Order: sequence, then C-alpha cells, then structure tokens
Amino acid sequence: MLSRTHYLTMNAPSRRGFVNITPQVEEQVRASGIKEGLCLVNAMHIILK
Repeated sequence: MLSRTHYLTMNAPSRRGFVNITPQVEEQVRASGIKEGLCLVNAMHIILK
C-alpha cells in the first residue's frame, strides 16, 4: 500500500479566515503517483499566542 505525508504550514490573514489549499493538495496528490484511493486532509488548528 502506498502512502504519502506532507505538512503545509500557513498563517491566516486574521484570527478567523479561509485559506484555499486546493491547489497545494492537488499538487501533492499528483506528486505521490497514487492513482486511486482516499486523500485525508486534516486541519490542525494550532493557535500560538
């Protein structure tokens, strides 16, 4: 079974906001070489003060 892990780090423009990561996810799926299966995207909401 093939698998791939990639971590994407970003800063939101404000305390709350949306960031479209679709292009980065598509790029990683393409780079993985995996042709079918599931893609799990887990948003870790870590707030640093």
